[in-house]
Amino acid sequence: MRVRKIVHIDMDAFYASVEQRDDPVLRGKPVVVAWRGNRSVVCAASYEARKLGVRSAMPAVRAERLCPNAVFLPPDFPRYRAVSREVREIFKRHTDLIEPLSLDEAYLDVSENKTGLPTATQVARTIREQIRTELHLTASAGVAPNKFLAKIASDWKKPDGLFVIQPEEVDRFLLPLPVSRLPGVGKVTEEKLKRFDVQTVGDLRKMDLGLLDRRFGRYGVRLYELARGVDKSEVVPDRPTQSISAEDTFAQDVLLIEMEPMIRKLAEHTWAASRNESRMARTVVLKLKTSEFKVLTRSHTPGSPLLLARSSRLSLCRCGNESVSVRSSASASLAWA
Repeated sequence: MRVRKIVHIDMDAFYASVEQRDDPVLRGKPVVVAWRGNRSVVCAASYEARKLGVRSAMPAVRAERLCPNAVFLPPDFPRYRAVSREVREIFKRHTDLIEPLSLDEAYLDVSENKTGLPTATQVARTIREQIRTELHLTASAGVAPNKFLAKIASDWKKPDGLFVIQPEEVDRFLLPLPVSRLPGVGKVTEEKLKRFDVQTVGDLRKMDLGLLDRRFGRYGVRLYELARGVDKSEVVPDRPTQSISAEDTFAQDVLLIEMEPMIRKLAEHTWAASRNESRMARTVVLKLKTSEFKVLTRSHTPGSPLLLARSSRLSLCRCGNESVSVRSSASASLAWA
């Protein structure tokens, strides 16, 4: 069986690093990419800010308390997308098998590469050097026989690092890891596994497939394979869009009965974006977060071609007559599933 060569590239503190690159005054300073305000969250933080405890997805007000001297900058997504395209052009010199996960990370299958470099490690090293010299940014890379191991590896020596897991090293690397490092193992699954005295991947490997299947369903089979370093998923270029969404964050709480104009606006944005797709979406989903931080989710799949605005109104009505105020955000999305 042919051993695949997978590289996972993850740009280091991407949004913040672009800001520091483009403005020399910001270099060496703690930079937080976020809108200021009680409802804002951190999009990215430079490593100077991370040393003080600031993390992505953290409330901006908490980041400001942790790092009062930080430079807060509103995100500039058009600029980040432009830089991301430049990074992808570098990837394309080496392979056409590129699966972007976001603006700042991607999988590359370099089992056969365009440049004739003899090893995946050399491909990863070359890509990192090209990003550094041409774009004046840094990237971390993981090299492994499959996607999930490559992703873990890319985080191993961040920032600006390269870590390689050779096929014969998989067990030595994988078995001591906490199960939380496996993809899909969040706090809930981790707690369930602890009830079986499973804390490491090595512990998980000792569990019977039948038991995992009974306790975790289809994901139990996935856990069984991951514990053995098995991941057969391919690097899929141009993966079809599964959903399109629009979201808004409100400065003040809004009563549910007053939200229809806002939902209409989100619906129009989402519907306009969907017109770039060749397929017709099937389902509309509405999510609202209340002042008690409860998330209300409603979906509607009409029998006729999707009319987003009408379906959004139906979804809103299906939230019932609950007396709630929407605290931080609302989102409308279209799904193809």
